[in-house]
Amino acid sequence: MDKDTLAQRNRALTEAYHQRPLKYALRDQLLRAAAAIPLPARPAQRERVLLIRPDHLGDVLLATPAFRLLREALPGVELHALVGPWSSDILEGNPDLDQVLTLSFPGFRRTHAGHVSSPYRQAITDARRLRRIGYSAALILRPDHWWGAMLARWAGIPRRIGFDLPGMRPWLTDCLPLPSAHAVQHNALLAAHLAGITAPDRDALALRLSVQESDAAALDAELQQRGIAPARPIIVLHAGAGAAVKLWTEDSWRSVCSALMSEHQAALVLTGSDAEAPLAARLAAAAGPDAHSLAGETDVRSLAALIRRALLALGPDSGPLHMAAALGTPSVALYGPADPLEFGPWGSAERHRAVTSSIACRPCRILDWRGDALENHPCVRDITPTAVLDAARRAIAAGRA
Repeated sequence: MDKDTLAQRNRALTEAYHQRPLKYALRDQLLRAAAAIPLPARPAQRERVLLIRPDHLGDVLLATPAFRLLREALPGVELHALVGPWSSDILEGNPDLDQVLTLSFPGFRRTHAGHVSSPYRQAITDARRLRRIGYSAALILRPDHWWGAMLARWAGIPRRIGFDLPGMRPWLTDCLPLPSAHAVQHNALLAAHLAGITAPDRDALALRLSVQESDAAALDAELQQRGIAPARPIIVLHAGAGAAVKLWTEDSWRSVCSALMSEHQAALVLTGSDAEAPLAARLAAAAGPDAHSLAGETDVRSLAALIRRALLALGPDSGPLHMAAALGTPSVALYGPADPLEFGPWGSAERHRAVTSSIACRPCRILDWRGDALENHPCVRDITPTAVLDAARRAIAAGRA
């Protein structure tokens, strides 16, 4: 099948995929009925706002400009972030938050979902916990997170702000239209609405991520044990991703990294989770003795120190690439199903580059093409090594300017 025919096929499948199934329409009717049941609000003893962001590391990092906006606009208000345990470390030490709470959100934990009633029973339990704390307002920062909006309603939070999407409306007191914009701007729009101000311009919204010097020193010691001197440039490659459709080929990574290592006399450091360690090990072995895998050996703090230390960070779009943007490290992120206009690197477009292929069916916004062959979705694999290498060279040059 030629690429145009394949793209046409995939666009048709995407349109069908994004049609709301009948079961969801029925669920929405039942939830609307449940939302109409009167529940007493629990007045907070003080102004306290709950910031709900259930997603993974990168999405939470993209919410940090909204946290700063609220801290500056509402200095006397207590701010609590409610995030998954999988992303809470990215907020450690964040000065804009008074407390970080964790909750194992249904639909985001990578385990079996359990009985169909499990999310609702969990919402009742967790709502009781939040009700005891008491909040004056909640922001549901993920635009379509109806479960989080429902949780806030059942927790008796009197003001609930989110976007006007199906499944969300019955649970919210303030429904905002969802604009075509970056996720950072979506978060900031909700925060500005709560604060009663106009959302700031893009340049005023900066990601918040800090590196402790003790972590940087520990990282340097670890690299020296592996033969990487403090003055030597390093390139960080995070080749893994949460979805198979987002992965690039190992041969392509090998080609790009080999060229960059040679050009800059750089060592290559590979990162990833425990599950991604075999991929990192294969790439390190292929790159030779100047490549080292730390996959499965870093936490968020040491990963941040590593990325800050790097000449360049590379990988498919993922949390570590957003960390590079937050830390100002030149970066190249490969985008396929996700839309870089909404989830692209936040910061200088010269220093932080998003690379895509030209296939006409992207961005489909579908990460799981279960039941369809992966070969039918080559949006990332069609990106050429030449395109990535060119982007890397330009990003490094911008970082040195």
